[in-house]
Amino acid sequence: MVLVSWTEHPVYFLDFEGNQASGILEYGVVTLRGAAITEARTRLCAPTGRVRSEDTAVHGLRPENLTGHAPFSGDWEYFAGLREQAPLAAHYAGSENALLKSVWPFPRSSPDFVRPGERTIDWGPWIDSARLYSQLYPELTSGKLELVVAACGLQTELDGLAERHCPPERRRYHAALYDALAGALLLAALAREPQCARLSMGQLLALSALDPEKRAAMNQRELF
Repeated sequence: MVLVSWTEHPVYFLDFEGNQASGILEYGVVTLRGAAITEARTRLCAPTGRVRSEDTAVHGLRPENLTGHAPFSGDWEYFAGLREQAPLAAHYAGSENALLKSVWPFPRSSPDFVRPGERTIDWGPWIDSARLYSQLYPELTSGKLELVVAACGLQTELDGLAERHCPPERRRYHAALYDALAGALLLAALAREPQCARLSMGQLLALSALDPEKRAAMNQRELF
């Protein structure tokens, strides 16, 4: 069986700011096609709960910044549509998955990218750049997004992308689109390594799985 490289598939890289108490306050979505960043989208969202001062200290979003914005729940068609078209990705994807499920527990019936030709009602499995880098580059001492970007020499490239795509006041870590661009850039950088570029989408998703048993099961599906 000939395995098609994951770079032949589009990927949507997501990042959210907020939590389950405040709700999603900002999102960033970056589209990769051919393992290259081609599109970016972001917006602020009305809180559904209290925005704590300690959270604002991290993401920089105050309640007054969010007045008049529509809640995240209004973007169902957009996010369900993304999942129907391609796998979702994030850096430490468990956080994004939990926030997405807190608003919509399930997407519409969507392709299962581990079992081609089959369908599933799940936001995942996710491509997780943090898990990928921890396994492919075990010499990295931290999986923290900004430290991985710096260790890979990608900070200047990231800042150039942020100038083109991010609002001026949100060109910083812990801003949703900036972080999504950072993670997408890490994913795109893997395609520059021949060994990583040859991985299939199923293999990439398996490497992203935290649970070893789930990873083994996904690899087994890839063989058959």
